[in-house]
Amino acid sequence: MLSTTMISRGEVLQHLEGYLKENIYTFLKKVEDSWQPADYLPDSRRDTFFDEVRDLREKAGNLSYDLLAVLIGDTITEEALPNYEAWFHELDDLNRDNNNGWAQWIRGWTAEENRHGDLLNRYLYLSGRVNMREFEMSTQYLINDGFDLGTAHDPYRAFVYTSYQEMATNISHRRVGQLARTAGDDGLSKICGMIAGDENRHARAYKTFVEKIFEVDPSEMMLAFEDMMRKKIVMPAHYMRELGIDMGKTYGHFTDAAQRLGVYTSADYTDILDTLLSDWKIGSIGGLTGPAEKARDYVMALPARLRRVSDRMAVPKLEYKFKWIS
Repeated sequence: MLSTTMISRGEVLQHLEGYLKENIYTFLKKVEDSWQPADYLPDSRRDTFFDEVRDLREKAGNLSYDLLAVLIGDTITEEALPNYEAWFHELDDLNRDNNNGWAQWIRGWTAEENRHGDLLNRYLYLSGRVNMREFEMSTQYLINDGFDLGTAHDPYRAFVYTSYQEMATNISHRRVGQLARTAGDDGLSKICGMIAGDENRHARAYKTFVEKIFEVDPSEMMLAFEDMMRKKIVMPAHYMRELGIDMGKTYGHFTDAAQRLGVYTSADYTDILDTLLSDWKIGSIGGLTGPAEKARDYVMALPARLRRVSDRMAVPKLEYKFKWIS
């Protein structure tokens, strides 16, 4: 057990590394046990390939404009994976050497996430409904523009962020899948369901990391939690744009479409916070310093404040035409 006097983040992460290495395949799947994009798409080696593509295109034609826009935005978000991995490598104390548990986690998480963009990209290409060049430029812009998630180089803040973000993407992909099924596209529904399952498992991992940190460094973890909630959790694609559009403007239109569909709303943001407060047992954590106690008071009171704001928000109307959609 670590001494709680003047403990550093590096010491905490080193303390947790053994736990992570022992349990890494609770949070990740081995490559040989993982699904791959080819499992859910027409196989070009088969004589039935063109018939399968024709069927995919027919079903994709039933997706609503908003649903297609949200699916494209989700795909661009997933395709910007090089940014996310680079961001992880910038975090202090996670990359002391190539074989430590945290480095193994980063590589394994990246390898699993990489499949998401690959699968969705190929589906969109085959659907025949997407201007792929416009879509690809938005992806390049997003990687090129980078992002600022408000975590600096702090792993505590980063784990709060990823806990939140992975829960949000689980909700988004799962609901897109449900809407796809309603529209008659069972193939897309399965695709989104598999991706949502990964996101849920990753969220469970990051929430566990935070839970373990609360056990050994509660005050600093609480202060990091409060800081991220004061800044608000921004999604990694918040700089999303199309050709000729200012940075971040397209992201706003994308989130408007998501709200209209009920794929991800301000109420979901608050529900995630409620879940984290419950899962991390924030109300019963002991041994906090004075500033950390005030931080706890802030995060415990925040859901009620967010709901009052959410209740006054109007669902935006459909007005924008995305360059991605032919």
